[in-house]
Amino acid sequence: MSLRLSTVILPYRRWHEGGRSAWERAEALGFHTGYTYDHLSWRTFRDGPWFGAVPTLTAAAGVTDRMRLGTLVTSPNFRHPVTLAKELISLDDISGGRVTLGIGAGGTGFDATALGQEPWTPRERADRFAEFVPLLDRLLTEDSVSYEGDFYAAHEARNIPGCVQRPRLPFAVAATGPRGLRLAARHGQAWVTTGDPRLYENGTPEQSVQALRGQAEKLADACAELGRNPDDVDRILLTGFTPDRGRPLESLDAFVDFAGRHAELGFTELVIHWPIADSDFAADEKVFERIAMEAPAQLR
Repeated sequence: MSLRLSTVILPYRRWHEGGRSAWERAEALGFHTGYTYDHLSWRTFRDGPWFGAVPTLTAAAGVTDRMRLGTLVTSPNFRHPVTLAKELISLDDISGGRVTLGIGAGGTGFDATALGQEPWTPRERADRFAEFVPLLDRLLTEDSVSYEGDFYAAHEARNIPGCVQRPRLPFAVAATGPRGLRLAARHGQAWVTTGDPRLYENGTPEQSVQALRGQAEKLADACAELGRNPDDVDRILLTGFTPDRGRPLESLDAFVDFAGRHAELGFTELVIHWPIADSDFAADEKVFERIAMEAPAQLR
């Protein structure tokens, strides 16, 4: 399988002031999927414009025809499975069945306290995620769902007619720990990682590759425990958070080298950030577009 190349477009621009044109251009450049972050605000963008993921993807569905659309990633931090399922079914319908749900356990950023709650501990995030994903799976595949859990409940929640994609839209489960990897193995059509965050500041690209190899092996072990072929789970790397940082986007050759090393680990999709000036995702737009247009052919 050839390595797919996708992009993530952060929702920080008004739709009619550059937001729309980025999604249109992403499709014209041939990206496999256009993702966006599903946060209420994020890091250095907190005090500036930031728009909602589902409305943004709905608008993107209206100005694109072929490119898949998705979140990287949605989390339980401010989402409930019942309301999220209804939004996803609607988005899948509007897009003609082009939606992938990237989903993770969430973190301790602004989303974790925006609704007035105390930040959840790592264990509670994992506990909630373990309940959130299976319930969302049911809500997207069954016409009516009732459920009473430790964290979430549903009472005769109706989701007719269901997703355009059958039996439901695909899940791309972000995980590095054992419980999350088991969820990816059981419910995911894809697995997402950003690498080992402990290596970002002082690690080396070689150490990062070794860490990613270890994560992929643990995913394979989780699949084996369930009797699932690990090759049936796509592997997605959201770039920009490994020790390489932005260097792979400095030239076409640098990116092809980076991509090749990670394709050897079994990754089936790489996601690169749409350039944002004066940010961690700054990049030369001409080089970025050249990578989008020319790199996939070199990675087949």
